[in-house]
Amino acid sequence: MSGLAQRRAGERGLTLIEVSIAICIAAVLFAAVTISIGAITGAKAKASAAELAGVIRSIYDTAALSGKTCRIVFDLADPKDEDAVTRYRAECAAGNVTTSRDREDMLREESRAREDEKKGQKRNDPRRNFTRGSDDLPGLDELLAQEEGRVENAARFSEYTAEEVRPRDLPAGVNISVWTRHQREPAEKGVAYLYFFPQGFTEKAHVYVRQGDNVWTLAVSPLTGKVEIAGEALEVPKS
Repeated sequence: MSGLAQRRAGERGLTLIEVSIAICIAAVLFAAVTISIGAITGAKAKASAAELAGVIRSIYDTAALSGKTCRIVFDLADPKDEDAVTRYRAECAAGNVTTSRDREDMLREESRAREDEKKGQKRNDPRRNFTRGSDDLPGLDELLAQEEGRVENAARFSEYTAEEVRPRDLPAGVNISVWTRHQREPAEKGVAYLYFFPQGFTEKAHVYVRQGDNVWTLAVSPLTGKVEIAGEALEVPKS
């Protein structure tokens, strides 16, 4: 009987080991299924898209209220590099960086004012910042140099440190590509920018957030900063 008891005890011990192994295997399979379901549904990409939409709106409001030009800087990971991580952060310039058209209009107005001064026609232009005689008025080359220096100083961006728009790393497996109106195709790697101007507008843009085969498109309105999220890859506008 003692030998039979020992044999049964051994069988019970072997059964416990098998149960432990089975539990471990089940835990691994459950984790794998959970990860697979997340990849299939694109849950991380969807959450990242919603978070980025909030950041875009916040920076739009910041630029309008502060009178500064701001931007979101995207460090886009190469989609072919599985270990690379996409990051983005917000920055604001030291001052108001106007668009190229605004600068050209201002220079033309300054040039017309200079010609009128030479003809003895005084103009009451609030943007003129010189009171010298007509012979001492700056030439167009000098005005261009002054404007270039002004824009260079104003365009020195520094990191925007508000808690709600702190720098972010996207979850593993989530990638971003960025299209703005001056591009033919979305940028998929390297550095991309989305600008926000104090006049109350931004660039027309599409930001694509991907996870596996799942894509969400953030369509940014240039006049209102409103972001609409579509659960598909929208086509890049032709114009």
